[in-house]
Amino acid sequence: MCTTLNLSTSDHFNLTDIDPQRLQELTHRSIKVSIIIVLGVMITLGNIAVLLVITSSVAGWSRNSRYFLLSLTAADSSFGLLVMPLNLWVSLLKDYTEGPDALCHVVAFCNATVYSTCMYTLASISLERYIAVFYPLQYSTLMTRKRTLLLIAFAWCFPPFLLWPISVPDGIIEVHFSTASLVCNPSYSTNVAYSLSLTCLIFFPCSIVMTYANLRVWCAAKRQTLKLRKYGFARGSRHTVASRVLVPVMAAYYTCWTPCMAVMIYNAVSGSSIPEWVEFVVVWLPTSNGFLNCIFYFWINRNFRRKFHLVLQRLVLAFCPELAKTLNFSNSSGYLDNTISVHERSSSVSSTCTLVTLA
Repeated sequence: MCTTLNLSTSDHFNLTDIDPQRLQELTHRSIKVSIIIVLGVMITLGNIAVLLVITSSVAGWSRNSRYFLLSLTAADSSFGLLVMPLNLWVSLLKDYTEGPDALCHVVAFCNATVYSTCMYTLASISLERYIAVFYPLQYSTLMTRKRTLLLIAFAWCFPPFLLWPISVPDGIIEVHFSTASLVCNPSYSTNVAYSLSLTCLIFFPCSIVMTYANLRVWCAAKRQTLKLRKYGFARGSRHTVASRVLVPVMAAYYTCWTPCMAVMIYNAVSGSSIPEWVEFVVVWLPTSNGFLNCIFYFWINRNFRRKFHLVLQRLVLAFCPELAKTLNFSNSSGYLDNTISVHERSSSVSSTCTLVTLA
């Protein structure tokens, strides 16, 4: 893979001595690796910050909400901690002239499992929000702790059960390492029926649940705003805030996941490939949803930002006392934490429910 250049005192290094096509491939590969690393660092740091906050109480966030959001954070973190390192590791170790091997099958299985778990978790959060908004009195009955944990377990356990054929070498699905996307990709064209069944059991059901639930919540917020505005009680902010949360969530979901699913179906049906950079973008675009979720589900929430500042302040007080003195941090934050705990215990509906947040 590497070309050895023997240079003497009379030799001069010249880029023209290298095959231009090989030089272009190396340049493109360097750019791709840099993009993947930067994206992985952003996803990891963003989800670490989220994890520091939601492991403790947050005002207006119920226990069930924290369970779902912890599941989402774990799934998103897997992009930066598992998917990206595994594929970069294979890209460094694997000889591109070799065919499919057992390692690529395992990596492709991990990729597909993490992607599917993330989609199921997003659908579960939308379902929980829908129940909290339209059935608030029955919420504690419908969304018990046991049912919440069962939904989370389904989101994590069903994808491996569904995708296990990918992990089997010489099975019904072939796997190859793509130099275009630097990913171990299943060759779905070898089994079109299985490929289409994956989209019918993963992408389409999750998309339908998310679209229906979020659209109903958005319409409910709009109707409530119009009614209050009719009687002069609304200030015109409820529908605006609902749009600011729900519309970006759905737009980011479809923008990140639809191209990847469309290309997978196209490759399975036609058996033809797509341009190099198009493949790279559509394959890695879903991982960016792991960073966008941090923004739309967490940082837009004012209570989350307040608790993050509190956690950050505590960390600075504990590990950097001198910096805390410089920033005028004090231990008076304990009162705020107690207030947050009281609010959290009094919350009986979903903390991610947009209408409750708006209220």
